[in-house]
Amino acid sequence: MLTLPRSLRAELKDPLGPVYTDPEALFETAGTPIVAVGDVVTEHLLSVTTPSVALVDGQTKRTPLDTPVDLTPFDRKHAVENPAATLSREMLETLSQAIDDGETTAIVVDGEEDLAALPAIIAAPLGASVVYGQPDAGMVLVTVEEQTRSTVCELLTRMDGDHEAVLGLLEGAERE
Repeated sequence: MLTLPRSLRAELKDPLGPVYTDPEALFETAGTPIVAVGDVVTEHLLSVTTPSVALVDGQTKRTPLDTPVDLTPFDRKHAVENPAATLSREMLETLSQAIDDGETTAIVVDGEEDLAALPAIIAAPLGASVVYGQPDAGMVLVTVEEQTRSTVCELLTRMDGDHEAVLGLLEGAERE
């Protein structure tokens, strides 16, 4: 549905929230539900809690992991396709449903899950937490607030593709 243009890549390197290296400290600050984006982030959070939703692709920094994340703590598991530098309809719909269904859900992505933090910020309820990895720095904790959603909506409208359909799908699932 959306593809990341080269012109926007550098802008996405800045974290959208504070960076943590200690999962316990992050958990103490986080709201609920927690959406984890990335294998290493999910692994760290599983040491203190089971995230409501986790998106993993079996890689870190585009390198396959030697040992996949143990997803047995999750109630449900879904497999989706999402090519690199894109947000596919299948991933967006699955993410939105997983946030809404109340059971812990692992979404196993064939492709890349790196951009999933953006739609998660829009689809998650106010006060929720979206956690994603900041390469060589730690875990970024984003508290879902109106200002953060507005920033992310603006970023999504600068991607290539059907912005209106994506925002309609995500905002339709938006929780207060």
